[in-house]
Amino acid sequence: IKEQMDTPEAHAGLACTSCHSIVRVDSSMGNNGFLIQYPPLHELASSKNKYMRAFDHFLTFLNPKPHKRSFLKPFMVLDAPEFCSSCHKVHLDVPVNNYRWFRGFNEYDAWQASGVSGQGARSFYYPDKSSTCVDCHMPLVPSRDPGHHSGQVHSHRFPAANTAVPFANRDAEQLKATEDFLKSGFISADIFAASPVEEQQGGTPMVRRSAGDGMQLMSSFGVGEEAEQAGPVLIREVGKIAAPIDKAGVRFQAGSTVRIDVVVRTRKVGHFFPGGTVDAFDVWLELQARDAQGKAIFWSGMAEEDGKGPVERGAHFYRSYQIDADGNMINKRNAWQTRSVLYVRLIPPGAADVAHFRVRIPKDAQGPIAVTAKLNYRKFSHYYAQFAYAGQPKPGQDAKLLGPHHNSLEYSFDPVNIPKNVSGEIKGEIPVLPIVTLAKAQAKLELGDGKTEPAWKPVVGKADRERWNDWGIGLLLQGDLKGAEYAFQRVTEAEPEYADGWLNVARALIQEGETEAAKPYIEKALARNPKLGRTHFFKAMIEKADGDYDGALASLRVTESLYPRDRVVLNQIARILFLKRQYAEAIQVLDRICRIDPEDVQMHYTMMLAYRGLGNQDKAAREEKLFQRFKAEEASQAITGKPRMLSPEDNNERQQIHEHESAALSSPVPSAREISTARKARRSGDPVIAAWEGR
Repeated sequence: IKEQMDTPEAHAGLACTSCHSIVRVDSSMGNNGFLIQYPPLHELASSKNKYMRAFDHFLTFLNPKPHKRSFLKPFMVLDAPEFCSSCHKVHLDVPVNNYRWFRGFNEYDAWQASGVSGQGARSFYYPDKSSTCVDCHMPLVPSRDPGHHSGQVHSHRFPAANTAVPFANRDAEQLKATEDFLKSGFISADIFAASPVEEQQGGTPMVRRSAGDGMQLMSSFGVGEEAEQAGPVLIREVGKIAAPIDKAGVRFQAGSTVRIDVVVRTRKVGHFFPGGTVDAFDVWLELQARDAQGKAIFWSGMAEEDGKGPVERGAHFYRSYQIDADGNMINKRNAWQTRSVLYVRLIPPGAADVAHFRVRIPKDAQGPIAVTAKLNYRKFSHYYAQFAYAGQPKPGQDAKLLGPHHNSLEYSFDPVNIPKNVSGEIKGEIPVLPIVTLAKAQAKLELGDGKTEPAWKPVVGKADRERWNDWGIGLLLQGDLKGAEYAFQRVTEAEPEYADGWLNVARALIQEGETEAAKPYIEKALARNPKLGRTHFFKAMIEKADGDYDGALASLRVTESLYPRDRVVLNQIARILFLKRQYAEAIQVLDRICRIDPEDVQMHYTMMLAYRGLGNQDKAAREEKLFQRFKAEEASQAITGKPRMLSPEDNNERQQIHEHESAALSSPVPSAREISTARKARRSGDPVIAAWEGR
């Protein structure tokens, strides 16, 4: 790297030929699975003789067809997502990590299995028209370029989320294009619900269960609708609630504590949010509350040093918290040392997440309370930005702190460590990367007279049907099944003709195991729209649970006819055929999944069983080997013990359902250490939270 650092090629970044010299993509497995070749006449185009380069340009303008044939292959247009997957879907393996196969980031599978692609059968929302990577990241822009069509070309700025490179290069135009894209409304925030915090003495306020029997992939990324992935679920009584906050009219009491729910919803996103190398970003939800005098009474998600420093550890993060073999956070882009994940929190396309905040309203607060939620994005975490520019191991450390499987070294970020020839226009200092607010929401909490109990009530209207639905989706994906069922029931009241409202109630009941109770909701969904493939899928899940395999197959075939490339649908068909001992037919269906994704762990598991059923032990052994290659290593979760013990904030964030408390507000801008100390002190005196933390 040192030898190449100052060459023009090193500073060129991803140029035209990085993509357009690819002549073949092997599959949708990614990992640079493509063949790249020098294009014809490349010696003219790259000649150091300016006259030869001019001659090349002249030939291109004289007859552009050879240029187009060389650089725009049919698969780049017809199979654009698969073309993109060659770089935007990755895994690590033994030659790189000295460990095993491990999924890294993966934009393709989430898109392929979603409603955005039009190939996924079970999405919560579907756009009016399916779209691909090109539609968002290569939009049509006005151009006078000779290659334009009707005055437009596809932008090659690839607007997405990388604010760091244009910021370091002082490229104002590219930075603006990126920030405009980030602020374009592809994601939203909604301060939706409030409920009283009422500590219950005795009894069991909640029950946790394990849900789902799908095979788990060894992954450091999110797993979306391409597989059945269900974690622990929670059964609880919903209790009192006021929602939507801006319409419920509830008056809160000074001196009380309320739980505020903020919903973050992906709208025009064709993959997980955030996407890419999600171990390296700062993406978090910030919530502030101030009384009528402007006094801050709550603040979660503060970034130190007026936004220039690290984000407080107790914030609600969207990221993959990966750890090495010694339990250290993977925060230096040292993904080859990843051995487990503490948690992964990403939002699928067309779905939602709910963040819960425990807000204590002081007795002397002056109403109304102004609450502001902001979804913030910083391309690289504060730690990694420092490490990338100035990170050097502190002297005198034991050599055993660094090895192939771990990095326990401490680093110095002294600016004197910055190389003189560091890339970019910022020299001698560590760039302070911009924080972009992707979405913002505001609400007001009116205070009562202190004598009248708050009137907790839900307000249901057609105009808020989607808000209720989004809240329910977020709760369902967290495993809060009763909360989700409650929300979806309100959806059916808000708009009885909305088929997905009834279906979503059934989805929550099926996940809870209440398949009998789900049946009437499936029937009501079908009565309103018999053409929804997802309704037939969940009807099949009920029939399968009842042992009606023929009925389940018939329902799944309806879904399959509408979505022939949905892997979960095909896996379910194959599973039922296996249970019916139709092994050869099951294998035929599984072969179709293999052509979509040869790394589908559920497919290899069922294939192994089917070949055993046929008595073909050689092929069964091959499938078992592939199944073992891709399946999760459950024992690796033992590594999470260290970070869970050392950081209450990280342990809290690991829980699927958790609440965020405020930083200590004794000073205008509290430090991360003050926040952590305050939280520990507060929790040590709260037996309910202490017991919850212990779990």
